Amino acid sequence: MKQFGKVLKFELKKHLTSKGFVGVTIFLVVVIAIVMFIPRITALLESGEGDDTPTDLPVMLVKAESDDVASLMKEYFASAFPGYDVQTTAEGTDAIVEKITSGEVECAFALEGMTSYTYYVNNLSMFDEKTAVADGVLRDVYRVNAMLAGGMTEEQAADAMGVVIEGKVESLGKDQAQNFFYTYIMIFALYVVIILYGNMVSTSVATEKSSRAMELLITSAKPTAMMFGKVLAACIAGLTQLVLIFGSAALFYNLNKSAWGGNEIVSAFFDIPVSLLVYMAVFFILGFLIYAFLFGAIGSTVSKLEDVSTAIMPVMYLFIFGFMVVIFSMTSGSVDNTLMKVCSYIPFTSPMAMFTRIAMSTVPAGGIAASIAILIASTVGIGFLSAKIYRAGVLMYGTAPKLGSIIKAVLKA
Repeated sequence: MKQFGKVLKFELKKHLTSKGFVGVTIFLVVVIAIVMFIPRITALLESGEGDDTPTDLPVMLVKAESDDVASLMKEYFASAFPGYDVQTTAEGTDAIVEKITSGEVECAFALEGMTSYTYYVNNLSMFDEKTAVADGVLRDVYRVNAMLAGGMTEEQAADAMGVVIEGKVESLGKDQAQNFFYTYIMIFALYVVIILYGNMVSTSVATEKSSRAMELLITSAKPTAMMFGKVLAACIAGLTQLVLIFGSAALFYNLNKSAWGGNEIVSAFFDIPVSLLVYMAVFFILGFLIYAFLFGAIGSTVSKLEDVSTAIMPVMYLFIFGFMVVIFSMTSGSVDNTLMKVCSYIPFTSPMAMFTRIAMSTVPAGGIAASIAILIASTVGIGFLSAKIYRAGVLMYGTAPKLGSIIKAVLKA
């Protein structure tokens, strides 16, 4: 235990004081601070512009066959497009096109009847939904006219068109749409940290081996103390970085909560249930450990630092496979598909798969307990196996050892 403590303290200090750790953490905290203060900064800039500063709305032209229809349509379009200065025009198509291309007018609707029109706009955005709104406006006008022609009064037609449908949604489980954003952020953070710090563990082991320092270390400390100390130090460093980043985000959000004006997406991220944070910590720690042990063991088997990336590639592919399964399941809206259920109990994919199902679905308590138990047992087993590979691997030099020779060396260790 004393050897483990020394290794843990040394490796943790190396991670926490490295320029990469400090620089990346400070950079992300500053970026988050800027993002969280944007609404307040924007409000201050707008308040300093003065009351006499004109706030002109973009102009939208409406052209109809007659003045009466144009006047009626202006009223409907103004109601449907509150962010525009809706004006009527009797000018020809060429004049309308010239105004739009010159920037004087943003867009125009030339009505060719009560059920058809031509929409003019300079650059059509892929998110432009004005035609969909206009379709609804003309549909409502047509229905009102049909009702009036059928003998209904204007009041009866208005009541029929203005009927309010009240619907309630009672979710008996999880609301996937509400939980999607912060689940995606958490999964992506887990992915980045495991990839980043897992590579650091394998690179650190390979560097020490290439310098022959490991031959001295391995004779003065037990391989389990060396391996567990390195991996746990990297895990604590990664967890510390996540806490600092997300903690600063929560702090800056609370300082500017009123300025965000109840933004649903942002507020949903910072209203994460405490139970979900606990599950994230559990699956993060266990998921990190199981992959870091593998990365460390593989790093001990290579003789050259440049061979590390090639050696860990199979493990990387396995991890990326689990990540892609989770992302595709989330975006398809089916996090309880057969593949996700299977991945929830495979230790190499369960940290992401089971956590996603917990966050976006209803998973029985027994299923969660079984997944965590399998993951704990697998992590401990792989940890001790990695320590054996570590002890045998650091003494292998020359060409990259084959799997058979590694197994023989482990059995002898």
